[in-house]
Amino acid sequence: MDLFKANYHTHSLYCDGKCKLSEHIKEAEKLNYKQLGFSSHAPVPFENKFAISMDNLSKYCEEIDDLQATTNVKLLKALECDFVPNLTFDFFHLQQENNLDYIIGGIHLVKPTNGDELWFIDGSKREIYDEGLEKLFNNDIRKAVTTFWEQTFEMLETQKMDIIAHVDKIKMHNADRFFTEDESWYKTLANKALQLIKKYDIVMEINTRGLYKKRCNSFYPSIEILRNARKMDIPVVVSSDAHDAPELSLFIQEATFALAQCGYDHTARYDIERKCFIF
Repeated sequence: MDLFKANYHTHSLYCDGKCKLSEHIKEAEKLNYKQLGFSSHAPVPFENKFAISMDNLSKYCEEIDDLQATTNVKLLKALECDFVPNLTFDFFHLQQENNLDYIIGGIHLVKPTNGDELWFIDGSKREIYDEGLEKLFNNDIRKAVTTFWEQTFEMLETQKMDIIAHVDKIKMHNADRFFTEDESWYKTLANKALQLIKKYDIVMEINTRGLYKKRCNSFYPSIEILRNARKMDIPVVVSSDAHDAPELSLFIQEATFALAQCGYDHTARYDIERKCFIF
């Protein structure tokens, strides 16, 4: 398995990360990484504690550019953009306005079809997931999960992104309590997402954070989804979704082995000259 030594999903103190950009760079140098992509959570139009502010975007980009002179690791500028229908900012606009190398798209907040309150499916507190499921979906897990996947479909069809993050994150706080991933209705939704990822030439990450934070018993996405992605020749990158420098390398070897078991023999990488991911 030819793993390109890079991490493209990296958070810092500019958003909800725990360390400075420079600390990530030092760790990347120790790991002999060729590229390091910073991907702060993009600004969102409501009060929050996880996203970079619009006012800090230029400072964020300038610091990355300045730090490039201090290291041989190629530094890349990106954002991890949330998608909530009729609420969040257009991905392409954010990329163009800030001269970013790439965009990661992801779903952390699910909007019910009949209301404006959002269901937070991420974070460390499972009770928030459960409370949202009860309050916003009347404990109808199939409706709630379908809403997540349909929001994912809309993101894929309406937003321009290079990588899709943790595509099946909806499973994290479920923890096999309300549904299982082998149910036919769930598989149908996951497969539709793969079809759209393929259609729009998007790279899918295998994200290790759920495992090393002990919030999930598998990678995002599941092994079955990875196998199906390989059959469709969907390119992948391995991401630790690091929020602190020591997390950059966590479960990367295990993810590499899993990819090999699914039939992958190499990962995608960012081509500096072409300004896109190649596989």
